[in-house]
Amino acid sequence: VQLVESGGGLVQPGGSLRLSCAVSGFTFSGYGMSWYRQAPGKERERVASITSVGGSRNYADSMKGRFTISRDNAKDTVYLQMNSLKSEETAVYYCNSYSGSFLWGQGTQDTVSS
Repeated sequence: VQLVESGGGLVQPGGSLRLSCAVSGFTFSGYGMSWYRQAPGKERERVASITSVGGSRNYADSMKGRFTISRDNAKDTVYLQMNSLKSEETAVYYCNSYSGSFLWGQGTQDTVSS
């Protein structure tokens, strides 16, 4: 199993980023997927989740209305569109199954700073 996150970078407060996570080694369409993040000195937390065929999405309260999770089962890829980013959302962002059952990838660093 491989989870390869990309799309991070440096963005100013209020800016946007679109993250991608390309997966391989398992039947992607059979799994609900989540995005997680880990800020410096903090525990990893779940950001957003999507069911196996994308019919249902859930977000942590502070992300509702700003973040959108989506997936393309033909491309074995899950996405996270992040808008109106805040400086406190600087973190390494990861994808994994909803239960976090796979070996974690390296993540993608998002830095929100002016």
